[in-house]
Amino acid sequence: MDKGLIKKIIKQIKSHNDIVIARHISPDPDAICSQLALRDSIRKTFPHKNVYAVGATVSKFKKFGQLDKIDETKLNNPLLIVLDLPNILRIDGVDFVSYKDVIKIDHHPFEEKMGEIEVVDEKACSTCELIGDLIINSKMVLDEEVAKNIFLGIVSDSDRFLLSYTRKEVFKLVYEMVKKTNLDFQNLYPMLYERPLAEVKFHGYLAENIKLTEHGLGYLIIDMDVLKKYGVDSATPSNMINDFNYIKELLVWVFVTYDERNELYKFNIRSRGPIVNEVAAKYNGGGHKFACGIKTTDKREIENVLKDLDKVCKKFKEENNC
Repeated sequence: MDKGLIKKIIKQIKSHNDIVIARHISPDPDAICSQLALRDSIRKTFPHKNVYAVGATVSKFKKFGQLDKIDETKLNNPLLIVLDLPNILRIDGVDFVSYKDVIKIDHHPFEEKMGEIEVVDEKACSTCELIGDLIINSKMVLDEEVAKNIFLGIVSDSDRFLLSYTRKEVFKLVYEMVKKTNLDFQNLYPMLYERPLAEVKFHGYLAENIKLTEHGLGYLIIDMDVLKKYGVDSATPSNMINDFNYIKELLVWVFVTYDERNELYKFNIRSRGPIVNEVAAKYNGGGHKFACGIKTTDKREIENVLKDLDKVCKKFKEENNC
């Protein structure tokens, strides 16, 4: 992270006694862990400040740490720090318009300006990488608890450093954290990868039933009845989608699930070459070039999305003679 930006961020943090840290709805480990790591580091660096990590609680992520509940009307000129999302619409847990000072730190492609200070680095593997960089280079407190959450977010979003946007700098960052805190990182992996037997069986269902087009698009539309049969929730497929990264026949793969609670169809899309976030944007979705998502209330759009993704696969194969 640019040293000038780091100085501006720290200056803003120092100038506010009330600080709220938010992230996107339907959070993943990177979103939750970046919140918790930054909150805890600020609290330990500036003990007199009121610092809150907010948003809906996700039961399976409680092991990372507890989120906070706030009454925004009682905050005095608060600073809002928004993590891991590019647009205002998907912020969870805050009334964005009530904040005068806003900092955004994100690794997704830029979509919308939120504040005077914006850190947007698409080359970072995770928002936790950016938070780790900020903390280490600003001399904020980095203890084992803070390092734990930074490490978990990095590992989760980079899929254990396997994904193509894992850059060499992140290994240096992890080395520095382990060296400084003596982090027992090997014993952290079960927090991300330990699964009940029901989920393992569901993983087998995904592998058995994924459909494949001649152009390399793999897709599966997952009914609520299937989720109930295996005793898993609608978020489970998205937690497993990276497991399909090394299937030779797949160029792009997508899981479509129905979120009964919010009455939404959710697309989780991954790619091993074709750029897919442009298709997602066409349907008001978004994300990275090779990892993105779509939400829609219109079931009829499923077929159109799959057709467009198949066309992207076909074009990629023609252009790369594969």
